[in-house]
Amino acid sequence: MDRSDSKIKFVGLHAHSVAGSIFDAIGYPGAHMNYCYENGGDALALTDHGNMNGLAYQVLHAKKMKEEGKDFKPIFGCEAYFIPSIDEWREEYTNAMEDKKRARAAKKDAQSGATVEDEGNSKKTQDVLRRRRHLVLLAQNQTGLNNLFKLVSESYKSENFYRYPRIDYKLLKKYNEGIIAASACLGGVYAGNYWENRDQGDEAVLDAMRESTQQMVDIFGDRWYAEIQWNNIKEQHELNKHVIQVAQEMDVSLISTADSHYPTPDAWKDRELYKQLGWLGKGRPSWADEESQLPAGVEEIGYELYPKNGDQMWESYKQYSEEQGVKYDDDMVLKSIEETHHIAHDRIEAFLPDNTVRLPEFVVPAGFTAVQALVNYALEGLKDKGLHKNKEYTDRLKLELNVIDDRGFSKYFLTMKSIVDVATDMMLTGPGRGSAAGSLVAYALNITQVDPIKYDLLFSRFLRSDAEDYPDIDYDVSDSMALKEKLVEMWGEDCVAPISNWNTLQLKSLIKDISKLYNIPFTEVNTVTSIMIREATPLAKQKHGIKAGIYAPTWEEVMEFSPALRSYLSKYPQVKTHVEGLVGQVRSCSRHAGGVVIAENLNENMPLINSGGVRQAPWAEGQNVRHLEPMGFIKFDLLGLSTLKMMEGCIEHILRRHHGMENPTFAQVRDYYEEKLHPDTMDMHDAAIYENIFHTGKWAGIFQFTEPGAQQFCVKAKPNNIIDVSAVTSIFRPGPLSAGVDADYVEAKGHPQRIDYLSEEAREITEETYGFLIFQEQIALLAHKLGGLTLDEGNMLRKVLTKKGTGKGSVKIELHDKFIKGCVEKNIARDEAQSLWDKFEFFSGYGFNKSHAVSYSIISYQCAWLWNYYPAEWMAAFLDKEPETRKEKAINIAKQYGFDIAPLDVNKSGTVWEISDDAKTLIQPLTSIKGLGVAAIEQILANRPLNSAEDLLFNEGITYSKLNKKCLDALCRGGALDNIVDDRFTGRKHFWSACIVDRPKNLKKLGENIDLYRPEGDFSESEIIQFKSDLTGVFPMNLVISLETIQKLQDRFVPPISEFDQELQVCWFIPRKIVPKKTKKGKDYWIVEVIDSNNELTRIRCWGVKPEKDRIHLNRPYMARLNYDENWGFSTYAIGKTFKLLG
Repeated sequence: MDRSDSKIKFVGLHAHSVAGSIFDAIGYPGAHMNYCYENGGDALALTDHGNMNGLAYQVLHAKKMKEEGKDFKPIFGCEAYFIPSIDEWREEYTNAMEDKKRARAAKKDAQSGATVEDEGNSKKTQDVLRRRRHLVLLAQNQTGLNNLFKLVSESYKSENFYRYPRIDYKLLKKYNEGIIAASACLGGVYAGNYWENRDQGDEAVLDAMRESTQQMVDIFGDRWYAEIQWNNIKEQHELNKHVIQVAQEMDVSLISTADSHYPTPDAWKDRELYKQLGWLGKGRPSWADEESQLPAGVEEIGYELYPKNGDQMWESYKQYSEEQGVKYDDDMVLKSIEETHHIAHDRIEAFLPDNTVRLPEFVVPAGFTAVQALVNYALEGLKDKGLHKNKEYTDRLKLELNVIDDRGFSKYFLTMKSIVDVATDMMLTGPGRGSAAGSLVAYALNITQVDPIKYDLLFSRFLRSDAEDYPDIDYDVSDSMALKEKLVEMWGEDCVAPISNWNTLQLKSLIKDISKLYNIPFTEVNTVTSIMIREATPLAKQKHGIKAGIYAPTWEEVMEFSPALRSYLSKYPQVKTHVEGLVGQVRSCSRHAGGVVIAENLNENMPLINSGGVRQAPWAEGQNVRHLEPMGFIKFDLLGLSTLKMMEGCIEHILRRHHGMENPTFAQVRDYYEEKLHPDTMDMHDAAIYENIFHTGKWAGIFQFTEPGAQQFCVKAKPNNIIDVSAVTSIFRPGPLSAGVDADYVEAKGHPQRIDYLSEEAREITEETYGFLIFQEQIALLAHKLGGLTLDEGNMLRKVLTKKGTGKGSVKIELHDKFIKGCVEKNIARDEAQSLWDKFEFFSGYGFNKSHAVSYSIISYQCAWLWNYYPAEWMAAFLDKEPETRKEKAINIAKQYGFDIAPLDVNKSGTVWEISDDAKTLIQPLTSIKGLGVAAIEQILANRPLNSAEDLLFNEGITYSKLNKKCLDALCRGGALDNIVDDRFTGRKHFWSACIVDRPKNLKKLGENIDLYRPEGDFSESEIIQFKSDLTGVFPMNLVISLETIQKLQDRFVPPISEFDQELQVCWFIPRKIVPKKTKKGKDYWIVEVIDSNNELTRIRCWGVKPEKDRIHLNRPYMARLNYDENWGFSTYAIGKTFKLLG
């Protein structure tokens, strides 16, 4: 590679990347570093706005460059947001918040997860709420880096944060060791003095600058630098002149910086567009002009912000100073450019951040090492389970402990145990998840509940002695948020931090947004984006040799293989250019669903940030990005599983109804679980469970069996034990299904005598799955038993044969040769050994993790047990935990199994679905009414029965500021007050008008209202339907279509629209809304929103309507003949002929 050669020495000490300067900079740190190197640079600082989110990218890329033989020095920094005194700012801020309207807007602003720099706003006088100035900070060494971490972490604390994180002189005095500071840009410290004083004249500006300089020099000494920049902005040169004068007066060194914001010179236009995308839907930033048009050329902007070399810095200086007509001392400017090189190489050490693995010390008991403590806990756990005298268990435990000790992970297991100890005192936890269920140590510590020896689960699948990766235990809990909050409360916010998710610009939405800015018709864009993934996927799979399963093509593959997209981008080349430049850039910050980092003094070892009011780690760890482990942090996944919450609810109902516990505590719930449902105590071979649930297909909220396909396959397969259930769930995935494994498995299970096993060892390993390699562990075991591979090598084989493994290179060849040789030594013919290897390759794409499958199948079995033996309790819990989008469907399932659904009743409904004494009726809870808060419900529960209007309106026990008019309105229109509408009222609308709308203040007024509103009568049927739908989220299907009618339609094979059959083309539904539209040619058409018994909202385009003639009745059942297209959805013509009103 030919690198540029610059005569002038220079290092960019002020640079931004998309990782930390969202919608202000583009390009990840690696792209900036690569271009800087190609451009002749040998170092580059990363100084993102207010954070160090890009540090992990920077570190990993620096290591990569070193491996490639490139001598390049990363410099770690931040462009912090500075104000002189946070205490004074906070006082002004508090005063400003006294304006309630302003406070509401401020509160909304403060929830922003990622700071977006408004470039124009920073370059002027600012109001108190947004006040901040830029300050460049660079770490000289590890001490400086840790201090920089502390500064960033402090800046995001609630007392220092509003829209922007802030630091002040006080914090700088405390944490300045090892840090170099510079005055930054037109939004910087000196610039603040300039903007705030320039109306008073030059001397006022200089006095303010002198004061700031003295403060900074007192803190940093000769580590304080005055920064000047070169661009075509008039104010920049005015500022430069002042900065130079003060620097010379006060003996402060000058530096020139490039303030780079994009990785290459030609990326400026992508950055301009990216800035505009950042403000779509957020109002207009101060820099946006009326038309939001992109500049025609970079000269219109007045600056170039890429990683320049020394010669380019000199050229910028000469060009822009001449254009602005300002003269400078060339020698002085040259020295300011070269001073950056001196700082980078003589004042800043060459180092990478300390990445020692950090885990908390407080999990290790006093007087013990981590290894000793883990051994003691594990032996104690084995003894508690009565397994301490079983040699198979003690040998396995010893083996695992040795591997854990050799790998240095004892403290990791102690940390996980500490989390589990907290969790199990609060909530139900899952039996296991992922490969960790293969660990006996995890089982002994109660991290998992599945005996790995009983189910032949492999430890090597979880942790290999020859591997280098960190352990990864995913832990299911009923309420992950509550657990994380408890851990923060117990261990401190500097010890527990959720990890970040950095959401990126995706191809589909990016094409739409860019096209919108170029005024391309939405219909044209939508046609392309709706089909491009589907077009590209088959060819992308073919390219990788993937014959089955789910595959998500990369954006490059979509652009390569989708004809529709290629044609579109050919027509609009400007869209293509920007898409290529912006796809994958950061869009926003969120939190990982369950991931947390746990270590002491996190604020000193990483730059913590704030998202939505929650302190969190700045780096991500997931399938596509792994930044925590390289920086010395281990992610703990604490994942919420709603089924566990459902089980808790069911057990509470059981304890109330059958054990006389009016308000069961969690300890009582846990005791019941341990006695009846824990895998160690539960009868996993109860034939009634398999026959009544899994064989007959009696499904209601059974974990992993909520979809029709899985339900139907299970009924065909008829599982008789946990391994059978595990096989069913492992097979019911796209890969195995597309290969026909489901049908073959059912056939083999029905005729086991026809299975031909290769050897007795093969029978031993695959008999439980009827000769099929269903589980990945079976490949490892067969390779071990037949081919002589160690279990670790067998697991490595499993990895290299999967697309997520280590590839198909030399490791695979070595394992193949060793396997064939081992088989031959065991008298297996070479061709048979090769045939078995070929099977490994074939099934590796379909095989599933047995440890995970068994753990999750146990949850399915627990659900089935509760449903079989406590149907009313399970159904009530099921209804309570199903989300609103599926509530109607859940209610229909309850009705299908013979339960009556009682309407809302202020005197019977509670906070959860209740069960009648005869267990035949389920009562809807008050919590299902929208607009009725917890405080209002508490008032009702504490003061009922409410048997009349007087009890409701004039109750001395009720605090009406909590049960206010809005709440009473929701109760009434939602139907919860129907039973207190007595003979004085002509109907519910009469009651509503007299008691709620015109709420009486006393009994006399109530009597007058009853007389006044007597003509009101009852609500109409359409009003009741509307109220029920709007306020409870459940469409009252029973008021619109009877169960008998639905059954008749089913008998005639007419499905609801959500189960549309394209061959039949006929379905039924209920119209809820009609939206009139016009085509480009002015012709009328309607979009009709419809619902069905599955509570799924669907849209139908009705073409060629005649508004004066055609009519569709809302909230009435229809049967219709429809067309369906994957791009456009449902449509029909001539609704007078294709729609038929039922009844």
